[in-house]
Amino acid sequence: MLVWFVFLLAFISSKGQEDTLQLVKEPELDKILREEPIVVALFCTESIAESCEEYESELASIREDFIDMLQGDGSIVKLMGSSLVDRFSPSTDKPVIVMFRQNHPVLYEGPANGELMLDTFVSYKEPGLKELTDTTFEHLTQASSGATTGDWLVLFYTEECEQCLKMTAILDTVACKHRGNAATVVNVARVNKQTHGEKTGRRFEVGLDSSPQIILFRQMKMYRYNLDKFDVGSLSSFVTNFYKNLPAVSVPTPKTPFDDLVQLCVDYMKEYPVLVGCGVALPILLVLLFLWLVRGEEEKVKKKKKKKTKENKDK
Repeated sequence: MLVWFVFLLAFISSKGQEDTLQLVKEPELDKILREEPIVVALFCTESIAESCEEYESELASIREDFIDMLQGDGSIVKLMGSSLVDRFSPSTDKPVIVMFRQNHPVLYEGPANGELMLDTFVSYKEPGLKELTDTTFEHLTQASSGATTGDWLVLFYTEECEQCLKMTAILDTVACKHRGNAATVVNVARVNKQTHGEKTGRRFEVGLDSSPQIILFRQMKMYRYNLDKFDVGSLSSFVTNFYKNLPAVSVPTPKTPFDDLVQLCVDYMKEYPVLVGCGVALPILLVLLFLWLVRGEEEKVKKKKKKKTKENKDK
């Protein structure tokens, strides 16, 4: 009887482990990310515990298949109440699932369905987000010369833009979601308008500020994203249909060196009007001061001459 009781306890314990994931904290996740090429992390909070259990159960059910798919080089873990989730998703009112591929994050946006999860992880295995520069932008996008490489959704960002950095996983998710859809194939990329993409940024007049600037390039036309929502659903809707509600502008050709310099001056005037105003006013003030000093010296010379002339007449 005792043997059967022990066996029953072991069976219940193993069954419970099959339905749960390894619970880790942020330092442990960092260690796992360094050791494993692909890691799936389920982010949960106490307020969504019930729905989180559903996702956890489904993820646990595909754990062995997931690891086999990666030939043993992968993990699925769970975090509770972690602030890291804010880096990847704008919404935490439901469980957030992030797949890290060599630290490149992508989101799973589907329901709690193990089979669908596994299929999604397989199709999202390779990153979809590209990095463009002044050298590669026109060559890869062909934005103004024929657009034979397809549509391009491009984020112009700066290193100081926290919102832009948080959009990395979102943009990669949009890229992976649409690259396998023949009806809505969209390339997704980003351009650092402060460094290697500054000329491209001036070409499309995205300014010097740190707010996200998103443009869809489609059939030699460009559409500027003007919403404040930066989630997967909103961006996917924009590239598939919503862009039709926005003004279509012809894609400008690359600027000449002179035009690029003019645009640089315009950008600085818009972003730093006081500084530019001071920069313009200072030389003018110096010139006026110089003229005032010269005129003062001339007046002194004239007075000296008049005084000498008067003295000579008195003699």
